[in-house]
Amino acid sequence: QVQLVESGGGLAQAGDSLRLSCQASGGTFSRYAMGWFRQAPGKEREFVAKISRFGGTTDYADSVNGRFTIARESAKNAVYLQMDSLKPEDTANYYCAADQVYTAVSYEYWGQGTQVTVSS
Repeated sequence: QVQLVESGGGLAQAGDSLRLSCQASGGTFSRYAMGWFRQAPGKEREFVAKISRFGGTTDYADSVNGRFTIARESAKNAVYLQMDSLKPEDTANYYCAADQVYTAVSYEYWGQGTQVTVSS
């Protein structure tokens, strides 16, 4: 059983940067591809970014490509989401997720989320 805890959310202004962190425990970190998802009020949860087990492959949603960067640090069992040039439409609850399959559509483990609010 993998536990995921997100942190780093908060208030930002348009153009600012935030860095989200996700701490994993309870499993072998290198067995899991990691992803970030977000859900805005009244909207469905959407994919943001993902990274393969050893960090060699990443993928991003078109809406964040070029502004967000996902990275993982195996020594700390952590995955990060660096968010630059934030926009008000990035406002959402951001979730970290883990799955053993990089191409998984439905991830096995989820964190509780961290709120990001971007004002114009």
